Amino acid sequence: VTFQVTLRLGGTMLEMEAAILEAVNDLGRSATGEALLRFDTDGSPIQLGAIKWTARARDGKSYQTPYGPVRIERYVYQTSRGGRIYCPLEHQARIIRDATPRFASQLSHKYGQLNARAVQTDLEQNHGRKVATSYIQNVAEWVGGIAGAKEERWDYELPTLDAAITTIVISLDGAMIPMADSASYREAMVGALSLYDSQGERQHTVYLAAAPEYGKAEFKQRMEREIARIKQQFPEALYLGIADGASANWAFLEQHTERQLIDFFHATEYVAKIARAAHPQAKAKAKRERWHSAHCSRLKHQPEAVATLIEEAAQLAERRNLSQQVREDLDSAQTYFANHHHQMDYARYVAEGLPIGSGVTEAACKTLVKQRLCASGMRWKNTGAKIVLSLRALTQTAGRWTQFWQRIDQFGAECCC
Repeated sequence: VTFQVTLRLGGTMLEMEAAILEAVNDLGRSATGEALLRFDTDGSPIQLGAIKWTARARDGKSYQTPYGPVRIERYVYQTSRGGRIYCPLEHQARIIRDATPRFASQLSHKYGQLNARAVQTDLEQNHGRKVATSYIQNVAEWVGGIAGAKEERWDYELPTLDAAITTIVISLDGAMIPMADSASYREAMVGALSLYDSQGERQHTVYLAAAPEYGKAEFKQRMEREIARIKQQFPEALYLGIADGASANWAFLEQHTERQLIDFFHATEYVAKIARAAHPQAKAKAKRERWHSAHCSRLKHQPEAVATLIEEAAQLAERRNLSQQVREDLDSAQTYFANHHHQMDYARYVAEGLPIGSGVTEAACKTLVKQRLCASGMRWKNTGAKIVLSLRALTQTAGRWTQFWQRIDQFGAECCC
């Protein structure tokens, strides 16, 4: 296909760029119209399984593209019994809610990052596209539904890694999001499977996220499927579970990892509570910080540091001049270290060059969940939260967004949501 474009340039550079964009969009619409027709039939009868379909008269239809709406005439089919209409072009070209695949990808990718109004503004200001917010949500919800429906059947390949993988860290955490149905906050879950080489360098991370659910059964099943796939590829790796002190985390991680470790940075927060009891005076901030820093360093490098912290906390608890809040915090720190001392052998892990923190998952709680679902005024239903989190997990796991669309291109875009 050959196109010839004549473009008059004049005015400021900004005005000329606007004219260029308009011309490019005109060209894109023309080319896309030609491309769409290549997926149409010649009007001959077709056989789908055991059923024969016959073409009706050509029917006009507008499709949404990255360059603007494109209207074409295409064949639609029915059986001899009438009933529903089938359009071979839409099936073969992988049309999603009247959007071409690339435009559906653009809309859903942007919706994963921004609310519908912001996506609308971005499209109009930067792409010369005027699209209704309801349409943006419609397409994004359909794509998110495909992601959820195909999750169990579609495997994703890992990117090419620079080094051999020796350690897999499995971690999970929660982030509270505002819900519309209960006018309260509920916990969305985030999971991460991080692949490390022998030097302790993270090579890749697979992210998962799930909308709030009671019991978290669906999220755990999804995590188990990802863990099983990773273990097939790296059966000889060390599987290490890292999380905070929530008992539900450990009930899951102990089933799937050889070793478990309390996230070091969570542990340091409890060291800070003991430091407050050691130096409770308002003017003793510098002393508290030095005490905290020294004991965190010991916790990280000295095998007996946990026992020492428990002993010091017990001695501080005998002081009578502690406020009620400081005393309660001190008591919670004592309990925390006593309950988890067997999961705090940080010196050993550091010596072996193994990770000791779940910062990847902590960051994901913010970037994957909080940044998108906790903006001012937002309230979510479970379905909407699930769709957005599915889209964001696909975009944040390197390589998955492209592979997801390659599979739609290969297998189609049917959705059972």
